[in-house]
Amino acid sequence: MDARFLGIADLVAAPSVAVVVDVMRAYTVAAWAFAQGAEKIVLAESLDEALALKARHPDWVALKDGPPAPGFDAVNSPGLLRSVDLGGRTVVQKTTAGTVGALAVKEASLVLCAGFVVAEATARVLRTRASDSVTFVVTGEDGQADEDLACAQYIARIVTEAGTDAAEFLRRAAESRAAAELTEGVRQGVHLDDVALCLELDRFPFAMVAASEGSLMVLRPCAMPSATDGAPI
Repeated sequence: MDARFLGIADLVAAPSVAVVVDVMRAYTVAAWAFAQGAEKIVLAESLDEALALKARHPDWVALKDGPPAPGFDAVNSPGLLRSVDLGGRTVVQKTTAGTVGALAVKEASLVLCAGFVVAEATARVLRTRASDSVTFVVTGEDGQADEDLACAQYIARIVTEAGTDAAEFLRRAAESRAAAELTEGVRQGVHLDDVALCLELDRFPFAMVAASEGSLMVLRPCAMPSATDGAPI
């Protein structure tokens, strides 16, 4: 598999298959939202769009980066979201990097959104699809975020090398700038457990697939076949 690792600004054409990685914290949060019962996640292009969607659909749950804000129900923190019952709800998510990365590759034939918590499930989709070329979108810090690059490189590795030790990749993420900022309180809207939750390898058994539904980019969980099941997705 030919794997490319690009920042959002480096995307010059829609790839065939894209894996958008945001470990701290957009796609860890998205995975937790699905674990808490969310039906789907709408990836908003802007805060204004998120608020407009919330205004049209008052039962939807809107979340954003940073501190709480009027009109939003939650913040982009797995530690805070894990206690919220989202059974059957639609979540609207707008973050600084993760949602931007997914929207940047919305023309791709397959868009997966990932973090360490869904790494193996994501790799299994790629194995099943037998993709020759995959573009990993490293969303944080203009493509330089080591937690996102480490996760992307780990997923790329395990697609072809099952049993790869994740320890070094997780160490890089734990020592990243994002992890330090979350731990030291530089970022707002943070729970003390956020970094640890973002580093939980394969916490969830599903992958997350984003696709256009009408005018919206919608993220949904993708139940995976067992490792011995060769059935297509």
